[in-house]
Amino acid sequence: MSNARLGAKTGVISRVKRLPPMPLEADNTTMRKITLLAPAGLLFIALATWASPQQGHAEIRSAIADFVRVQTSNLPGQVYIKVGEIDRRLALHACPAPEPFLPPGGRLLGNSTIGVRCPGNNGWTLFVPVQIRANADLLIAVRPLQQGQVLRAEDLATQNGDLSQPGALTDPAQAVGKILKFGIGAGQALRHDMLRASYAVTQGQTVQIQIAGQGYRIHSEGQALSNATEGQSLRIKAASGQVISGLAQPDGSVAVSP
Repeated sequence: MSNARLGAKTGVISRVKRLPPMPLEADNTTMRKITLLAPAGLLFIALATWASPQQGHAEIRSAIADFVRVQTSNLPGQVYIKVGEIDRRLALHACPAPEPFLPPGGRLLGNSTIGVRCPGNNGWTLFVPVQIRANADLLIAVRPLQQGQVLRAEDLATQNGDLSQPGALTDPAQAVGKILKFGIGAGQALRHDMLRASYAVTQGQTVQIQIAGQGYRIHSEGQALSNATEGQSLRIKAASGQVISGLAQPDGSVAVSP
């Protein structure tokens, strides 16, 4: 049956035009184009497969700042935090919740280091330098003070300064009633290591010795052989001549265990 007859029966006029065969040279050119494009496409797919989300450095630094801000919230005065930069070449797997922490021996004042860890199979740990500065009203001496002097409120004043000095004092209650271990000049800031508690018992003092057990209590007198602050151990020479040890009490007596 001819093509003309088939078209008449279906109501569609159709003329088939036979296309000339593609030259062999054209086929080879087309195949070369396909061959050249294929590696580039495969490489793109491979890179998309191997690539994984990276952890932003800004997010890590922000987490560190928040951690330090919370940990230093009990410090008096104004706290300033400066988080160091992270090497831009450092690539880390994305972490849902980075965990900042203070390394052993670290301190939350002055030049310090804060660690950040990401748990999991692709976990990592990073250490970032941090500068923490706190300005507060520090206790200073208003006049020259002598070694052994018992501090009074009128001996002290406050001056704004850097709290990162180890042992700096900010509250008069930390110093009043304490004794200076050595003399200091006017305007000098006070520190914990400059002071000691006043003695509850002094060497040579006659003290009351208290010995208490289940159902009994014994009182006697003795002589202190050394100085002792409240709760500190000292030796006492009892009236019998026996030397015993006990703990100094706030009222100046000495408690001895039976």
